[in-house]
Amino acid sequence: MVSQTWSLRKVVNGNLRLQVGVCRTTKKYSCLAPSKKSSEEQSCMRQETEQKKFTLEEGNSMAAYPEVREVKLLKDKREREMYDNFADLFAIIKTTEKLEKAYVRDVISAKEYEPACAKLIAQFRTLKTTLKDTVPDVERFMEAYKMDCPAAANRLLVSGVPATVEHKSASSDTGTAVAVAECVQHYITAMDSLRLNMVAVDQVHPLLSDLVASLSKVSLLSPDFEGKVKGREWIAVLNEMAAADELNEQQVRQLQFDLESSYNAFINSLPKSSA
Repeated sequence: MVSQTWSLRKVVNGNLRLQVGVCRTTKKYSCLAPSKKSSEEQSCMRQETEQKKFTLEEGNSMAAYPEVREVKLLKDKREREMYDNFADLFAIIKTTEKLEKAYVRDVISAKEYEPACAKLIAQFRTLKTTLKDTVPDVERFMEAYKMDCPAAANRLLVSGVPATVEHKSASSDTGTAVAVAECVQHYITAMDSLRLNMVAVDQVHPLLSDLVASLSKVSLLSPDFEGKVKGREWIAVLNEMAAADELNEQQVRQLQFDLESSYNAFINSLPKSSA
């Protein structure tokens, strides 16, 4: 008869501390062929059991077994803040996706959709600036966390403005004359800001967003009007930059040219449309 003794490691109640147990097993071994075993031996083999007695070790098990370490999900306050920001970014993207689908399915009105979407876009841009070092590419962030949100990606990363602004605004009841006056005001403000060297992204982006929004209110303009198209293209460029970034000299010059060109096209289109 051979007695074997070995140590078992046991996890109790989900605790990571190692507990020690001693297991004693008594087995019989025989050199006889299986067919020639006595009835007594066969009975012993059938009744063979492993009696295990676990003696839980009290005290500092972690010290006794230094290879076992506690698992800490967060190292410090900064890392906790980073994961909180990840959660906020995840929530904004998911919420935008739901909002876009609700608007497309006519679950909410354009009047409810537009301010909610504009708020989400503003929150996204603010958080994107905060996470520019840890999340330089939002699309890769979405892939890493398996976020299938194409509508949100288009609205937040490409368009940068609500659908009611990107296309003709259904929520606007502003008269044509007032809408035209707003467009002229936004054109002049944007061009003057560039001349005053206000070229940071957080300075230029609101001006272009207001301009595109006001152009969308003018029913006389076609959806592919030069000012709308160029405005959306520039907003998409700014969406790829951080808020503190600035347009370089070449970009500023090109934007000035596009604004002046579309402003002239806007003025020239008014008499023809009104006629």
